[in-house]
Amino acid sequence: MKLTAPPPKTQAALLEAMEERQVTLDGTTLPLSGLFWTVATQNPLEFEGTYPLPEAQLDRFLFKLVVPYPEAASERQMLENVLAGFEARDLDQLNVKPLITVEQVLAARQQVRQVHVEPAVLDYLLALVQASRQHPELLLGASPRAAIGWLRATQAQAWLEDRTYVTPEDVKAIATPLLQHRLILKPEAQLDGITISQVIQGILAKVAVPR
Repeated sequence: MKLTAPPPKTQAALLEAMEERQVTLDGTTLPLSGLFWTVATQNPLEFEGTYPLPEAQLDRFLFKLVVPYPEAASERQMLENVLAGFEARDLDQLNVKPLITVEQVLAARQQVRQVHVEPAVLDYLLALVQASRQHPELLLGASPRAAIGWLRATQAQAWLEDRTYVTPEDVKAIATPLLQHRLILKPEAQLDGITISQVIQGILAKVAVPR
């Protein structure tokens, strides 16, 4: 399954927005909002008319989240909502209200950056990154960009748990969504039926957790 995108020129524009936080229109460069972020969807079945993203571009996405089918009760509620007139494209009728202001989001970002990371926890994260690069079943391990994203995401995870410090459990909690689109299996590992998820769990089980 590959993340797909429009033609190369559109990809270049997307990457400019993601990396440089700006867009260029007819030679004029315009800065993007501090709240700008990119969400992309992935079609696991059909690739006709789409263009696979190379590994270096995939690496710019922080997380890959796998969304399963809804449970029966939730899906039934969805159908009942449709019968009652619910229309997802018409947000005005839903009376959606903002839960947080722009200023609060920016303040939260600053608070996340202040979450403490002990040297032992930092060494643990680094050991996991290096273990992925040395794994015998992987063609490509975690990049330096992945390591930076992992570090920042652990701080956010701790902040969401209302803590001022990162634990090894924070590091482990986000390993799968952070790594599963970045690691590449060797062809022989794929033929053996090994999955990226299994490799990630194996790395987490192998690397010693600091006390």
